[in-house]
Amino acid sequence: MSLYLVFDIGNTRLKWAAVESTQNIADRNKKLWAYSGSISNQSFQSSELRAELSDYIAKTMPKPDAIGFCCVAGDAAIKNLRSLFPQWQDLDWKELKGNSLYEGVRTLYEDPSKLGADRWAALIGARALSNNNTLVINAGTATTIDLLGGNGVHYGGWILPGLQLMQESLQNNTAQLPLAVRSGTPAVQARFGINTNEAITGGCDAAQMGAILRAAYLAKAINHPVERIWLDGGNAKILANEIKQFPELAALPIEPIEGLVLRGLWAWLLQNI
Repeated sequence: MSLYLVFDIGNTRLKWAAVESTQNIADRNKKLWAYSGSISNQSFQSSELRAELSDYIAKTMPKPDAIGFCCVAGDAAIKNLRSLFPQWQDLDWKELKGNSLYEGVRTLYEDPSKLGADRWAALIGARALSNNNTLVINAGTATTIDLLGGNGVHYGGWILPGLQLMQESLQNNTAQLPLAVRSGTPAVQARFGINTNEAITGGCDAAQMGAILRAAYLAKAINHPVERIWLDGGNAKILANEIKQFPELAALPIEPIEGLVLRGLWAWLLQNI
């Protein structure tokens, strides 16, 4: 049995997971990962905390057979990552980029090297899970919306500020608007805000939903109507609840799934070892 270690260095957090060769990429079990964890990018910049992370991973799991990673946080983050395991430097480290080849998926991006590695990994992960016309949505620091055809073609997508960035931009760039605070319970139904806090959170949600609905309409217009929606990221559950309130989308399988980027890294790594 082989063991593979994968890292996703996002805009805000570094996430990692280890998977065994006996596991199935298409398994949607929440306990899929043999070992997993995350750390904030700010913490990852600390040499002391990197040493703690390295020690923790090395003592928690056996030595992996290969390591795969993708990064949207810059070269310094990659350097820090590759310094984690001096005792494992004989291992093959493989970096997934936007132009990395993956059998079964291809992109229509004009310059695939400019496609975010996390978006590409998420698309590969989505393809490993289903062969439908799919919207792949990563609702994190930024919200990305990509159309993956059932034929394995990535038709492109959009990038917009995530919910928190939208809310913070209003606080930072207006004279009187506060930073909105979300309640712990989702709204039962969409409505206009009747106080400033609701007006901000509801407006940000509406902007996200407008993009998702437009993506669904455009997919239908190019003869690839959306048949499924995968959501990943810290705001996935918020958007899933909002999507289900729209009759045009509510009938679709709408599934928040953690670690879609990690899953794509895993699938890509298996083709490249």
